[in-house]
Amino acid sequence: MADHMKKSDKAWDATRLPDLTGRTAVVTGANSGIGLTASDALARAGAHVVLAVRDLERGRAAAAKVHGSTEVRRLDLADLSSVREFADGWQGRPLDLLINNAGVMMLPRQRTADGFEMQFGTNHLGHFALTNLLLPYVTDRVVTVSSGAHRWFGARIRFEDLDFTSGYDPQRAYAQSKLANLLFTLELQRRLTEAGSPVRAVAAHPGYAATNLQSHAGNPVMRGLMKFGNRFLAQDDRAGALPTLYAATQELPGASYVGPDGFAEMRGAPTLVGRTAAASDAAVARRLWTVSEELTGASWPSERVERPDPAAAER
Repeated sequence: MADHMKKSDKAWDATRLPDLTGRTAVVTGANSGIGLTASDALARAGAHVVLAVRDLERGRAAAAKVHGSTEVRRLDLADLSSVREFADGWQGRPLDLLINNAGVMMLPRQRTADGFEMQFGTNHLGHFALTNLLLPYVTDRVVTVSSGAHRWFGARIRFEDLDFTSGYDPQRAYAQSKLANLLFTLELQRRLTEAGSPVRAVAAHPGYAATNLQSHAGNPVMRGLMKFGNRFLAQDDRAGALPTLYAATQELPGASYVGPDGFAEMRGAPTLVGRTAAASDAAVARRLWTVSEELTGASWPSERVERPDPAAAER
């Protein structure tokens, strides 16, 4: 492992971000929690941060807390028409960092605007479509936020019933969506490499971070357990954002996965972490990509994916 990754080194934190002046980042779900904290850190380092949020009013209130250059744009990942509208409005500007951070967790059975199970539709399919639509403009990397939940229950992609139409289980559905995030990153990097693109696809997970994400669990017992865990076990959202920031800015191989270095990857400084065999299955990753294209209508860009010329487009 490289020297800068050793635990004996000074713990990496947001004060060690590089100068990001002149760079542009899109952060989904940036109105609260890890998304807001990451947005603030990136902006403090000089980046222009686009807060991609469902609620513009809440997004503007969040942007007022960010120290640096921001703009707020509407994006509802649970509605593919909103995803396309966001991408259509990008108008060819170079995009250095796309951070697929937004997510929902262990919800009661719900459907997206397009009829997909809400967790798979939001956490995976919405980001899948957004990434493919914006990819021609991305110049550096795509960071997708997964979770240690990809290990739960021996998680797998239920191709026979992606939407859990039979026997819905919010925990298993969440685990599937987070496994999908890692498989998406794996196949995206394979395609980028094959295309000769310098863009990298990487993933991160926050460990156990106390955010409002856990408050939406449908099971009241689970909500109670999470409330206890948030208070006594979890790290705060600033620490939870560090793996995302590390993945977004440090020199890492494509398809890397970053998480906390502490016990069970629940808390600690960011480092490279492992994943399950299911999350490393290239054949399943390719199949998931094909199915996701069919479900979303968004596919690998037909034009060559390469670094845009900044001189050819105004920021």
